[in-house]
Amino acid sequence: MQKPIAIWLLICCAMVFAMVVVGGVTRLTDSGLSIVEWQPIMGTLPPVTQGDWDELLEKYRATPQYQKVNKGMSVDEFKSIFWWEYFHRLLGRLIGLVFFIPFVYFLVKKQIDRSLGIKLTGIFVLGGLQGLMGWYMVMSGLVNDPHVSQYRLTAHLGLAFIIFAAMFWVALGLLSPKGDNPDAGEAMQSLRRFAIGLTSLIFIMILSGGFVAGIRAGLAYNTFPLMNGHFIPPEIFILDPWYRNFFDNMATVQFDHRLIAWMLAFLVPLFWFKSRKIALSGMTRLACNLFLLMLAIQISLGIATLLHVVPIPLAASHQGGALLLFAASLWVTHRLR
Repeated sequence: MQKPIAIWLLICCAMVFAMVVVGGVTRLTDSGLSIVEWQPIMGTLPPVTQGDWDELLEKYRATPQYQKVNKGMSVDEFKSIFWWEYFHRLLGRLIGLVFFIPFVYFLVKKQIDRSLGIKLTGIFVLGGLQGLMGWYMVMSGLVNDPHVSQYRLTAHLGLAFIIFAAMFWVALGLLSPKGDNPDAGEAMQSLRRFAIGLTSLIFIMILSGGFVAGIRAGLAYNTFPLMNGHFIPPEIFILDPWYRNFFDNMATVQFDHRLIAWMLAFLVPLFWFKSRKIALSGMTRLACNLFLLMLAIQISLGIATLLHVVPIPLAASHQGGALLLFAASLWVTHRLR
């Protein structure tokens, strides 16, 4: 009876994936500040009449982004950025409904026990916090500086990945409540610890990617494997105090992101080779193979995005690829329990 719950959660995961990709395009097109109000209910209704558009544009004209970046923008030009932010917010509301309505249904039907109910309630609360975090992020770009805070952007991105991970992990637990690997000895336990470490490192890389996006560090040092002729760029510690470089310095932020990618490029194949020495079930073996494949795809997307100076299709694919790589690492970790 729990398979329908797992399928529902996986559908929600797919919607979060779409949300992450649309959110990436919204950021890349500088559309996130086009809606200057947070209206969880009324904001669902799109503008229809010319008067609606004129009112929205007039509100946008009061923002720093319009005055410093898009001054003189026409209504048609405004529409091109408005719709990305509108659909991003609409998709967020839709995810909330798709999660909440079946959740209530399964509760009424008594198909959710106490333990599962606590987990799902926690996920729902995280979803609500994500909506607040999204507006908190937008607020940072509506005052003085026409760019959102990289700290709030990274928190918003990280929370999306946490919500995805929670739903995905619970769904996997419902579909496969018991491990099916015959070798449960020290080698298996060591491999699982390795997988947990890799998953944690991937999440850290995702957060570093948030800072890359937040300060537009991908628009600098568009060479590979060196950064404008240097493995370690000389500008890496030019800011004071020193710790600001890890969050505000394009050179340092991009170097950190590359360094983690290099670490994964070495560690994930090592993990894969170690997994070949252990007797694993067919499904677990498949998960390990897909993990390695997804890493190769994601690194290729990252390099292509950098060399082509962050074109929107490649950059959005790279952001979506990060979530797929994260999902692959979670699946491997779950299979090795």
